[in-house]
Amino acid sequence: MYTETLSTSFVGMSFPQAAELCFVKLKLLLLAIEVINDDGSDSKISINPKSQTKLTPDTQGFFIAQSADEVKRVWYYCKNCHEDVRDEKQIKKCKCKNPPAISVVPPRNGNRQKSPGKVNSMSSITSPGRKHYHGRPTGRGSAGSVSERPFGMMAEDQGKDFDFERTEMKYDSTGMFHWCPARSIEDCILDRNQAAMTVLNGHVVLCLFADKDSPLIGLRNLVMPLRASNFHYHELKHVVIVGNVDYLRREWKMLQNLPKISILSGTPLSRADLRAVNINLCDMCVILSAKIPSSEDPTLADKEAILASLNIKAMTFDDTIGVLTQHESGRDGMSPLGSPIVLQRRGSVYGTNVPLITELVNDTNVQFLDQDDDDDPDTELYLTQPFACGTAFAVSVLDSLMSTTYFNANALTLIRSLITGGATPELELILAEGAGLRGGYSTPESLNNRDRCRVGQISLSDGPLACHGEGGKYGDVFVAALKNYGMLCIGLYRYRDTSSSFEASTKRYVITNPPIDFPLIPTDKVFVLMQFDPGLEYQPNRGERDDNS
Repeated sequence: MYTETLSTSFVGMSFPQAAELCFVKLKLLLLAIEVINDDGSDSKISINPKSQTKLTPDTQGFFIAQSADEVKRVWYYCKNCHEDVRDEKQIKKCKCKNPPAISVVPPRNGNRQKSPGKVNSMSSITSPGRKHYHGRPTGRGSAGSVSERPFGMMAEDQGKDFDFERTEMKYDSTGMFHWCPARSIEDCILDRNQAAMTVLNGHVVLCLFADKDSPLIGLRNLVMPLRASNFHYHELKHVVIVGNVDYLRREWKMLQNLPKISILSGTPLSRADLRAVNINLCDMCVILSAKIPSSEDPTLADKEAILASLNIKAMTFDDTIGVLTQHESGRDGMSPLGSPIVLQRRGSVYGTNVPLITELVNDTNVQFLDQDDDDDPDTELYLTQPFACGTAFAVSVLDSLMSTTYFNANALTLIRSLITGGATPELELILAEGAGLRGGYSTPESLNNRDRCRVGQISLSDGPLACHGEGGKYGDVFVAALKNYGMLCIGLYRYRDTSSSFEASTKRYVITNPPIDFPLIPTDKVFVLMQFDPGLEYQPNRGERDDNS
């Protein structure tokens, strides 16, 4: 990942136009740009912004490329000199006499312009008429501020047209994540029979190995991205944690305000517990361990996690069909990309088809995860089949992220925004103080924080992009998705075995930023950065009421 300033030839373009030009002509993938506020006091990284965002002089772009030399093309690109150049390698510094324009933001109110040095994933949320320090309101302010009013009294316009009794808190105080009132852990604990009767489908199973006194690993950091507010409530996947309840009681303080979480008191090594949570119908199974690894033999550090993974793969299941049936499609208000809900789901017959990701402490233990893997035991982790297929993760992977951050500090902000669902300075301060998520009433400012893109998967076997699945090229689907739906394609998710034989593997691997002429097949899925779709507010039995009316 690299950062480079876009040339003056990009000034005035919308982000989709700039991204298309970079991909088609310069062979670069533009992910985001740095947007400076009107007063020049701060800046934010905007990932795949909408077409209303226009590029200004000296705009910083964030790219995925093979080398820094390739990214230099966006700085050298000149519309006058390079518009007819077909070979991207020939785009070099030209002899054009038009120097790059320098943008100067005039100071306001006689104050000196602040340098936009600090880059945030989103701009700070401020309220008019109040002074702020690091994005938080202070007690010192102008006349009529909170500090000068009697305690307990509200500003005249604060409670106007605002019904607190009828207003429900759905998001945290920053509007970045879904929120619910604190629940007792006892209300979320299921026994084996209750879990089986719940008929879980399309959920996330978290298999956790932990003792009562194991060190806390911060499960909130795993669940919070799944509760980002740019998902609608009905899109949130139910999270079922299988593990030691005594340990989870210590973690619960940080989880109690996140909705759709259940706990099954058991062990991930018990097949009865795994069947009770319908692991064959889950969308993802994550295997973690909070236990302190033994220092005697590094190979045994991941013993339980590996055994749990192999145990699941050895299981067999009935040919289960999800209880939800598909209703007629084409209702008003549906997204052109189709419903995000899995309305009909056929369960995996074999445990090898259950989507798994296992955390490893020791990289070399990756050789034990796949019985059919012929990789050399000395192969680096990032070259092994489990890592390429997304079924293994190790802490050492973060080393490359640290190296990238050393050379490009803004890269960490971008990656964190993609993985965690976004963050604001206010939210970071709240979490750093240890108070946990606080609920807040929805305001136009907080609801505006929902309008941010997210990572998604689009199938080429059906849907609006299906016409490109048979014999199409990656460049065609890239341009079509960007122009028609504002989706930025970032890679493919392809079956390891593309044959239609019965013995073909169901494993997939990721191809990041394929070349423009890369051939597509109908079974491919496309990773995209999709825009937030406000849609319709969820109401139970909406369709039935529409039919009756």
